Amino acid sequence: MKLFTGLMICSLVLGISGQWYSFFREAGPWDMLRAYSDMREANYKNSDKYFHARGNYDAAQRGPGGAWAAKVISDARENSQRVTDFFKHGDSGHGVEDSKADQAANEWGRSGNDPNHFRPPGLPDKY
Repeated sequence: MKLFTGLMICSLVLGISGQWYSFFREAGPWDMLRAYSDMREANYKNSDKYFHARGNYDAAQRGPGGAWAAKVISDARENSQRVTDFFKHGDSGHGVEDSKADQAANEWGRSGNDPNHFRPPGLPDKY
């Protein structure tokens, strides 16, 4: 009976830790970093929303951990940008609309919607 109980506990622990390992493996920021790097490389006018949506979409496709990481990273980026904009421009509301549009693109991608909805005409096929 002790052997059976020990085996059950070990299998439960291993099963749960396997799920956590999978969750955190999915949560790697690689998709978000790749989208950011591509955006910087492309340096293409009006492509910001596309890369926001694509990074969130790619991360969310990895599973719940990816969707979680995409939300955390996107929220942190927008919040930090809001703070720096405040110190640069004061309380003039500069960038508030852009931040809301970025968050809408982030949510669009995380929800599994096609990021090409935000793709600007003429953006090279590489991206």
